[in-house]
Amino acid sequence: MITEQTTAEPIAVEPITTHPATADRWDDLQTVLAGGGDGRSCQCAWPVMTAGQWRSTTVDQRRKALHDEVDDEPAPGIIVYVGEDAGGWMRVGPRMVQRRVLNSRVMKSGTKEPLEADDVWAITCASIRTKYRRRGLEAVLVDVAVRYARERGARVIEAYPIDNTVARPSSNSMFVGALTTFLHAGFTVISHPTPTRAVVSLEVGR
Repeated sequence: MITEQTTAEPIAVEPITTHPATADRWDDLQTVLAGGGDGRSCQCAWPVMTAGQWRSTTVDQRRKALHDEVDDEPAPGIIVYVGEDAGGWMRVGPRMVQRRVLNSRVMKSGTKEPLEADDVWAITCASIRTKYRRRGLEAVLVDVAVRYARERGARVIEAYPIDNTVARPSSNSMFVGALTTFLHAGFTVISHPTPTRAVVSLEVGR
């Protein structure tokens, strides 16, 4: 008896690429922020506004503030693409310009770096579109954010992630990132200001 043999078609793997969030990628950044969670209303303004500014601004005002950042240098973060589709974004920049971070009890009680140090950068926010979650895009973004910061003169990079080894956080609370992702990228836990939040650090300067 002759049996018919079939060969499965190879599954196409879409390439993963990254780019700084520059002005020509504004529409892609908005696609990411509208792709699930609080990004559409937040416009990633939370890390850079004081509590008072946050409470007093509208979504349109936050969107304009982000647009102004994207128009400036350095770009305020990195966009990751799945094929041609924008899949996620991560904010990374000098810690001094991220006002909410400078006033954060988590950061203040956990950092070992002077608050006025202008060569300390911080990864403070990540947004992955719902359709692309659980694909490792956050890990890609962390790796690229580290290179981006190093190339622009950072000496140290900090982040303030959820300790997902002791908590099962909601998707919306994961905008600060997962501790395990940063550990895999070479970051070290500096402190544990709360049971579920860590301060992690990576030295990148010469």
